[in-house]
Amino acid sequence: MREEQNTPLHAASGGGNPIEPEMNPGDEAPPGIPAAGENICPNCNGGGVRDDGTRCEHCGGTGKVSEGVGGT
Repeated sequence: MREEQNTPLHAASGGGNPIEPEMNPGDEAPPGIPAAGENICPNCNGGGVRDDGTRCEHCGGTGKVSEGVGGT
C-alpha cells in the first residue's frame, strides 16, 4: 500500500517555488485576481515619480496600485 504525502502541489511536481506576480509596496492584492483592480497611486498621483524626481517606491514607478474592490 502506497502512503500519501502531504506536500504542496509545486513541491510534488518538482517545480520548486511557484512564480508569483510581482507586487509593489502599495499593492493590496496581486494583479489579476477577481477581487482586485488597478487604481492611481495616491503617493505620486499616477505619475510614477515623486515631487523630487525620484521613482515612486509605493507603486514601483508604474503610477498604479492594485487594490481590493467590493466587500461587505
